Amino acid sequence: MTALRAAASAAEETSSPAEAGGKAAALAERLEAAFLAEAGWDPETRVLTIDSAHPLLGRNTCKVPGCQTTCPASTGICLDCRRRLEQAGLGLEDAGLLPPPRRHRWLDPGAGACTVAGCPRPWVKSSRPLCPEHLAQQEFLGIGDPAVFAASPGVTALPSHGTCAVAACPRQLPSAGSSYCDAHLQRLRRAGEQPDEAAWRLTEPPVPRSGQVSLAGMAPAVVTEILFGLQQRTRQGVKTHDAILRAVCDDARSQQVTSLADLEVPPLRGKGYEGVVHTLVTHARRGASGPETETAKDTWDMTLFGHRGRLEFTAITQQWLRETAKIWAAADLPRRRGRSGGDKTRHYIASIALLSQSLRQRPDRGDDPAALGRADIEAFLARLAWQHSAGQVSELTRVLACRETRKLLTTARQLGATRPGGPAAGLSDQFAVHRDDTPDEPEHGEPGRDLPAEIMRQVCGHLPSLPAPHIRTAIEILIDTGRRPEDVVALPLDCLAASQDGSPVLIYDNHKANRLGRRLPVPEATARSIRAQQQRVRGQFPGTPAGALKLLPTGWANRDGRRPLTVPALSAAHRDWVTSLPPLLLPDGAEYDKDRIVPYAYRHTYAQRHADAGVPIDVLAELMDHRSLNVTRGYYRVGEERRRDAVDKVTAMQFDRHGNRTWRDARALLDDEHARYAVGSVAVPYGTCTEPSNVAAGGTDCPLRFRCAGCDHYRTDVSYLPDLTAYLDDLLRARERLAAAGGEDWARAAAAPPEQEIRKIRELISRIKGDIAALAPDERARIDEAVAVARRHRAVSLGMPRLRHDAPRQEGTGT
Repeated sequence: MTALRAAASAAEETSSPAEAGGKAAALAERLEAAFLAEAGWDPETRVLTIDSAHPLLGRNTCKVPGCQTTCPASTGICLDCRRRLEQAGLGLEDAGLLPPPRRHRWLDPGAGACTVAGCPRPWVKSSRPLCPEHLAQQEFLGIGDPAVFAASPGVTALPSHGTCAVAACPRQLPSAGSSYCDAHLQRLRRAGEQPDEAAWRLTEPPVPRSGQVSLAGMAPAVVTEILFGLQQRTRQGVKTHDAILRAVCDDARSQQVTSLADLEVPPLRGKGYEGVVHTLVTHARRGASGPETETAKDTWDMTLFGHRGRLEFTAITQQWLRETAKIWAAADLPRRRGRSGGDKTRHYIASIALLSQSLRQRPDRGDDPAALGRADIEAFLARLAWQHSAGQVSELTRVLACRETRKLLTTARQLGATRPGGPAAGLSDQFAVHRDDTPDEPEHGEPGRDLPAEIMRQVCGHLPSLPAPHIRTAIEILIDTGRRPEDVVALPLDCLAASQDGSPVLIYDNHKANRLGRRLPVPEATARSIRAQQQRVRGQFPGTPAGALKLLPTGWANRDGRRPLTVPALSAAHRDWVTSLPPLLLPDGAEYDKDRIVPYAYRHTYAQRHADAGVPIDVLAELMDHRSLNVTRGYYRVGEERRRDAVDKVTAMQFDRHGNRTWRDARALLDDEHARYAVGSVAVPYGTCTEPSNVAAGGTDCPLRFRCAGCDHYRTDVSYLPDLTAYLDDLLRARERLAAAGGEDWARAAAAPPEQEIRKIRELISRIKGDIAALAPDERARIDEAVAVARRHRAVSLGMPRLRHDAPRQEGTGT
């Protein structure tokens, strides 16, 4: 019921009957004549007469000749005919031997018209399909065959007595002077005296007939909503059962709602009923809306902006801030792309909701933008810090809230929200988050989301236990290619190509980056798995063009194979399978946490597998389809052997303060020498320090006050070259600023960077660059790669851990 209430709440935007009529007219214009014809719509009687063979609106009818009763798809025979088969001693395969059934409810009195051409009056019964008047005439003429009688001279059609007074009933009246058809007359008698017979006529459902759904007796706007919603469901390939649709219409008629969104769902209707009502309401609302109408609401349907889900502004209580956020969101959403493009916009609005929460602490609850200033921003920042310390928000949420609030307020000002007439008119320029207000983003440890090789071997060994072939194919593609789950489920049927040498290539779309037609070399085993799945899909959907089929079609509402498997469905099937596996053990015998085995972990495992194989990062970035190498680095850890090799390469290019090489052959050092050197050093800016007292203090007690260029205990290496260059630039800029500044000579001399330091840094940089230039091209390439590894992992100590010595604890101080 949650989704249904949400749909109804979103649809409650109609403020007047005129507006409701305008929405109904907009929906009516979008109704397709072709759909109304295939649904069997009769605008005069407002009845849908649906062809039982329709793939999405039809029903399963009994296989017994002459029987039109709805039956289960599993047997193909209705309950009455199964009973007749048992009585005749026949099996289900003998259904064709049964005679046509008699007196089915769809052939009851009043259900059919007189056999005489043009006579609208109801027949007496199916065995004598003539109205009472023509039946009397037949008996008078003595003609036994109704068909012969109907063709006899002098037998003409009689005028109608009218239709049943029940609004939803299209049946003809049986005689002059009657108000109801026979069926409703019997219902009225069984119901007893009605306090309001006119209301009973309006709300009473029609006599049900298989394959027919009456929309009569309802408000015209509701009729239009149901027809449009049914059209959209059908165009999306969703099956609609006539029994459920009939129940929806009966309830809407009984409650006399003016919009389907007002329908109260009876408690015993079931999930299928709720699903139909929800989609009908949603399609009707979307059909009469657009971005220009959605922006006036406090809850946006993101589908109207090309995204998924909803965008809630209700957590922002200040009207001016809410409208400002809407202005920003309306400008931001068209820039977003991909299946999850709207998630970023939602996160920004959540950050503004935190600002709104802070403003509510003011006496005026932050409702007047002109009264706000820098103090309110500082209160917001302080509140975020407190919420983080109290565990209410994470450190990352705190950082992103500052960053996103800053950007949204800046962009909103550019969009004119603070100009006269805007929602934030009068807002001070001091009400802004500055760059310096944002805390440093937390530095996360190494990725570590890949699955260990031993676990992957066990997982792959259990792949044959997957019962569904398409799920197994999907997981194999995830493992072998490292593509994102949303890219794998969207693969078209024809997703395999061949390179110039005949090797298989996977053609896929990178939905996250909106990069289409990407090509990825895949192993032959993966190609065989894909080809087998292609054959299964072609066999399952032979009537659908190959270009419209998906490699992994969903099994829900997908009669033509055009709808792909969804990521939630794949994730659920994968979770069920992983949970069913026996314990997965690590090499030391410990049991591995199965919760870590998720579809996206295969992408990290793919990256780690290639990194461990020594694939260069630029090549790995191409395989991962990343534009930035930094993104690729977040997907894998550098193994211990590669780290040690990188350290050896870098330390082989280590220099003292004079630019002299200190370790000419680092590869010859023993492991204990690595450890000995690391224990006797501490990190300092642009290198390491071996001065004993500074090492003992963890780098906080330098006798020379960090004038490293003049200290014999200072060491640096080629990986610090960018930092040394930047430091030299800072010294030169400081010298230039002091030269242009005023002040007394002694103050300027004390503030000026020493010329000796500038000269030493220049000489050191020159020596390092000179040694690098003397290397062979292939050796320089290896050094460059090692520098990248070393710089990335310096914070976690690449094989040479620096040990910071804690100060001795003092008795009784608690420190």
